[in-house]
Amino acid sequence: MSFWICATCAVEHAEQVEVCLICADERQWVPADGQQWTTLDELAAAGTTVAIEEVEPGLYGVTSKPPVGIGQQSMLVTTAEGNLLWDPIGFVDDDAVARVRELGDVVGIVASHPHMYGVQVEWSHRLGGVPVYVSEADAEWVARPDDVIRPWSGELNPLPGVTLIQPGGHFPGSAVVHWAAGAEGRGVILSGDTIFANPDRTSVSFMRSYPNRIPLSGAVVDRVARAVDRFEYDRLYNNFGSVIPVDAKAIVRRSADRHMAWTSGANDHLT
Repeated sequence: MSFWICATCAVEHAEQVEVCLICADERQWVPADGQQWTTLDELAAAGTTVAIEEVEPGLYGVTSKPPVGIGQQSMLVTTAEGNLLWDPIGFVDDDAVARVRELGDVVGIVASHPHMYGVQVEWSHRLGGVPVYVSEADAEWVARPDDVIRPWSGELNPLPGVTLIQPGGHFPGSAVVHWAAGAEGRGVILSGDTIFANPDRTSVSFMRSYPNRIPLSGAVVDRVARAVDRFEYDRLYNNFGSVIPVDAKAIVRRSADRHMAWTSGANDHLT
């Protein structure tokens, strides 16, 4: 194989190393029995497949069955000018590529942050070498360098009506996508876990580490909320299939204020 996949986070590596640095970081974890590696061939032989399902008109969820690594749901935003693959999963095969191509030409691939890199370079190669946009602030985490990688910072418009910004927080370069045509024209935010849609569908969370429960400061959370406030949007999707179906813009602000109150000590009398 020309590359290896960390079995825990499903991020591609040009070579096996003693430990995946993404998993060794305080935001992730290395299994108790140590670092494990896999390959696309091994995953395919074990029966791994790719499921593609419409989430709403113009937006498709792409997942591996069974989940590989962290097991995120990638999002495919489709437009008349081309498509964007967001938070690429850690598995790809010829069937998946054929079905993605049936939905239109992918013109770019981008992950919200390093945990979501998946096999981004391999997806690009199989889709004809489309650009893989990687945040300059997080470029040190790329473990499979390739000519398809394009650094970016600040704001990026890969397609008309599709805007990427970097509010940071979870990682310095953590990004979100604003899709203006989503939610029947009311606007959609694809937030990865920069802003995490909670199971109650009426609140969101902001964390430095979700598995290890490391919070962000109130000031950073306020910055993240203010960064997306410039957009009009009614719906928000995280990277694991959860959604804030309506009123997402107000919910993000309200959740940020709640986080700020708890981290400031304003609610200590309730504990």
